[in-house]
Amino acid sequence: MTQNIYDDETFFAGYSQLARSVHGLDGAPEWPVLRAMLPVLSGKHVLDLGCGFGWFCRFAAGEGAASVLGVDVSEKMLERARRETADARITYQRADLERFAPPAGRFDLAYSSLAFHYLADLAGLLGRVHAALKPGGVLVCSVEHPLMTAPARQEWLIDADGRAAWPVNGYLDEGRRVSNWLAEGVVKRHRTLATYLDLMLEAGFAPTKLVEWAPSAEQVVVEPGWAKERERPFFLLMSLQRG
Repeated sequence: MTQNIYDDETFFAGYSQLARSVHGLDGAPEWPVLRAMLPVLSGKHVLDLGCGFGWFCRFAAGEGAASVLGVDVSEKMLERARRETADARITYQRADLERFAPPAGRFDLAYSSLAFHYLADLAGLLGRVHAALKPGGVLVCSVEHPLMTAPARQEWLIDADGRAAWPVNGYLDEGRRVSNWLAEGVVKRHRTLATYLDLMLEAGFAPTKLVEWAPSAEQVVVEPGWAKERERPFFLLMSLQRG
C-alpha cells in the first residue's frame, strides 16, 4: 500500500502552506509548461491520479471537460477538494493508486502531478491506465526528476570556492528512498529516467514530449531565489499517447 503521508498531521500542515497548495496551479512554477502539453479538454472525460486538493479537476471542468474523476489516497486532501468543488461534472474517489483500477476505455486524458514517484508498482498502474484510456487517449504526468530522487542526502554541497553543487548519490541504484521533507520518514521510489521511459513503453504508451523542467531565465528574474534551481532539472514532465 502507498504510504499515506498526506494524512499525517505534521506533513499536511506543512504541505498546506506551500505556494501550490495556497495558489493552486498558478502557484506551481512548472504549470505553464505542463499546461502546454495538454490536449484540448472540451467534451473530454478526464482522470486525475493523485488529485490532491482538486485544483486540476476544477481546471479541467473549467476548460469544458464532460466529466472529471479525481483519485487520491488522502482523506484530508479529498475533504478539502470536495469542500472547494461545486461542479457536478467532478467526482472524487479515495483509492490507493497501487491498486486502483479505473473503468476500461472510459477516459480521453489521464493526468498526474507529482504522484508516480511514491508508487512501488508503477508498472501495474500504467497498465491499468493504458486500459482505461480510449484509443488515442493521452497521459500527461510529472514526477520529481530522478536527479532529485537519487540523493540519499538531499542538500546542497559547498565546494572550496563557495560554489553550490547538488549531490547525486547512487543514481543507478533504484528503489526506496526516505527523506524528511515536511515530516519524518517520507517514502519515495527512485527510478532512472531510462526506467521511466521503459515502463511507459512497456505499458503501450508512445512518448510525444519529454521536458526536464527547471525555472526559466524569465522566472528567475521574478524569483531570484530560484537561480540555484537551474543547476539541475527539478521535475520530469511527460506527455504520452495510448496506441
